[in-house]
Amino acid sequence: MTLNGWLQIAFYSVALLLVTKPLGIYMLKVYDGSLTWLRPVERVLYRLAGVDPDEDQHWTAYAASMLVFSIASMLLTYIVLRLQHVLPLNPQHMAAVPDRQAFETAASFTTNTNWQSYSGETTMSYFSQMTQLAFHNFMSAAAGVAVAIAFARGIVRRSAGGRIGNFWADLVRGTLYLFLPLSALYALLFVQQGVIQNLAHYVTVTTVEGAKQVLAIGPVASQEAIKQLGTNGGGFFNANSAHPFENPTPWTNFWQMLAILAVGAGLTYTFGRMAKNQKHGWALWAAMYVLFLGGVAAAYWAEARGNPIHAARGVDVVASATNPGGNMEGKEVRFGIANSALYATMTTDASCGCVNSMHDSFTPIGGMVPLVNMQLGEIVYGGVGAGLYGMLVMVILTVFIAGLMVGRTPEYLGKKIQAREVQMAMLYVLVFCGAVLTLAAVAAVTPAGLKGLNNAGPHGLSEIIYAFTSTAANNGSAFAGLTGSTYFYNTLLGLNTLIGRFAMQVPMLALAGFLAEKKIVPESVGTFPVTTPLFVVLLVSVILIVSALTFFPVLSLGPIVEHFLMHAGRLF
Repeated sequence: MTLNGWLQIAFYSVALLLVTKPLGIYMLKVYDGSLTWLRPVERVLYRLAGVDPDEDQHWTAYAASMLVFSIASMLLTYIVLRLQHVLPLNPQHMAAVPDRQAFETAASFTTNTNWQSYSGETTMSYFSQMTQLAFHNFMSAAAGVAVAIAFARGIVRRSAGGRIGNFWADLVRGTLYLFLPLSALYALLFVQQGVIQNLAHYVTVTTVEGAKQVLAIGPVASQEAIKQLGTNGGGFFNANSAHPFENPTPWTNFWQMLAILAVGAGLTYTFGRMAKNQKHGWALWAAMYVLFLGGVAAAYWAEARGNPIHAARGVDVVASATNPGGNMEGKEVRFGIANSALYATMTTDASCGCVNSMHDSFTPIGGMVPLVNMQLGEIVYGGVGAGLYGMLVMVILTVFIAGLMVGRTPEYLGKKIQAREVQMAMLYVLVFCGAVLTLAAVAAVTPAGLKGLNNAGPHGLSEIIYAFTSTAANNGSAFAGLTGSTYFYNTLLGLNTLIGRFAMQVPMLALAGFLAEKKIVPESVGTFPVTTPLFVVLLVSVILIVSALTFFPVLSLGPIVEHFLMHAGRLF
């Protein structure tokens, strides 16, 4: 570890803090209807969809609208991918996407997961990229924030009869006022920095050695902008943000990292304003940052130390003025260890999954950090919307536990937390770990699941666990040693993305509806304060106990035992 590396991490942290308040205020205006400069466009969209944006939907209607929209758009994407060979904007004459892969891709992009078992530049036409994958990048992100805002309304409203807003209005406003303008600005910034943007044929060049090489090009900057802002993560290129056409400079690397966490961080401020308790919003931000910094420190420490087996074989792992040291396997020299560890941590804190280095090449502990981040539920700023509502579920469990400690009915922002609220919160938690561990167990004991492994032993187990954790968490990053383009993995991972999105959002919306029905009760001396350092410590502790320890046994069989084997010199 170097001073320069820590300064870069500190610079990023300060930048994230600085954008939290202004972006949070802007999002508050987006979702309370204060912004009207695109109202004519809104009205046209509502009229075309046949919806009443002023209808205050019950949580069941809100959930049904979200599900219907998602199912319809997923079906459309499946059809387009299957027919892309006869559709326009296909200068490379890409074939139709196989049925298993079309299903997985449609499910993955609908759920904001963007898991890819294919190379984007050799599988998807420009038409598929621009009309389907980019569409979902906007819509899945807007739907995620809409659900988070609906959950916040359920918490702050009083005696609202379970009504939490209008899904269609939230979806349209998030797209028009938040993601489209920010994406346009980001796309221009990326183009200025050298990210390519065109609709031309791929280019054949002659290398220095005299060989012929095909360079994939296309509408990359526009895809990259919403990919990061919407925490989607699906790369135009197989190498993702390690590719120089997608992430050419240290500045594009910084702007990408900032975009990934900016909306999630800003939502904590938005929630504080909605709850009329800004200190609580900052307490949520602080809890997220504690977990974020712990992850970055662990990953940076592990990667900067390097692999002792490499050191034993004569590789210099000590950092110097002319040598980066540490474990540079799978990392871009232009980003280095600090920025690779930072990127890996924050992209799995969020449900982004975009990578600028290959997580499969990290040391066991360095690779465990992204895995644990996702197993926490990606609540550390998190995916757009998903981070906030995941954290608020943990807050409800925290105040419930605190209430048990003092022997009284727990309260959260004036709402009593009773049996059915806790049941929905626990269902939210159990769906995730149940999906990950059950499907990973199936893959680990069946011939079809084992056939996809390129590594045996604990690292192979880590690859399986990572795949099912990533898809259930709607992240999309991967340990590259797993061959996912099979009927077995395309089907199971596609289903897992749907479980991780919708089987968790529905109980969360039910929880929001239950809270919206309740009256506000005045605070008393027995009310647990949710703005203090003690609350932050307790919240972080509950997150680690409820989420991380659930997966501790399987982590012990994967990256932890691999770490000890590495130090015993027996990995290879």
